[in-house]
Amino acid sequence: MADDREVLREVWEGRIPVAFHLAEDEVASEQPEPFYLLVSRQTYITLVADKVQKHFKKFTATDEDDEVWFEYKGIPLKWHYPFGVLFDLYAHDITLPWNITLHFKNFPEDDLLHCKSKEVIEAHYMSSLKEADVLKHKGQIINNMQERDHKQLWTGLQNDKFDQFWTTNRRLMERTNNEPFKHIPFKIYQEDRMFIQKLFKPNTDEGEPLTLDHLLKDTLPDIFQNGGADQFRVLIQGIEGPRETPVQWLSEHLSHPDNFMHICVIRKPPIESEL
Repeated sequence: MADDREVLREVWEGRIPVAFHLAEDEVASEQPEPFYLLVSRQTYITLVADKVQKHFKKFTATDEDDEVWFEYKGIPLKWHYPFGVLFDLYAHDITLPWNITLHFKNFPEDDLLHCKSKEVIEAHYMSSLKEADVLKHKGQIINNMQERDHKQLWTGLQNDKFDQFWTTNRRLMERTNNEPFKHIPFKIYQEDRMFIQKLFKPNTDEGEPLTLDHLLKDTLPDIFQNGGADQFRVLIQGIEGPRETPVQWLSEHLSHPDNFMHICVIRKPPIESEL
């Protein structure tokens, strides 16, 4: 099981400084000052939407039924991706704070899922958590939990309470009979593409541990088997670690609260040649 508590806490404490701005074409009076927040990498952007919306509401003319949404450089930000994944995917190389634009109007129906209440976020989160446990333990752990355990996971995430969350989540990260997970719950993200997920075991049939490098070569062979690996950064929780790290350890320690390991594969900018 995940037993290095200091690693777990350091990952949990990851924060991104953000400057939220109201879309210029939605300002009713004078342009308001940005709204600054330290946002947890583990949360969903819609969980901080209330604070941001409340700050800017008086500066724009909107209907109460309007659904807010966020964008960065013209890219609508998918609320069902963990916030840290959005940052790693689109803004990992910027000078902080991360400037994000809030919109009250013109919801991009073709790009974003609707999310008009925190119940929608909770339902998505619990669905992901159950899917991850099916991959790891055939669903046996999550199905044996009581409703109050599910609520403790959700409220621990929602309220940013490490101890409350991990008191229950440690059961989902335990190995059954000291065996590794059946499969590793992971998703791989690349800019302008749908994420990739597939079945991947943490060990070979002979019991040898498989590494992040094995996973990348299996999932993205065009990049990682054909000499192109040096052109990409691989970020998990904002960390570019050794690709020789066993995926079982990564899954236990660097997964997001939904129990998935979210991996961003980012193309490095071209190196400018010296004149």
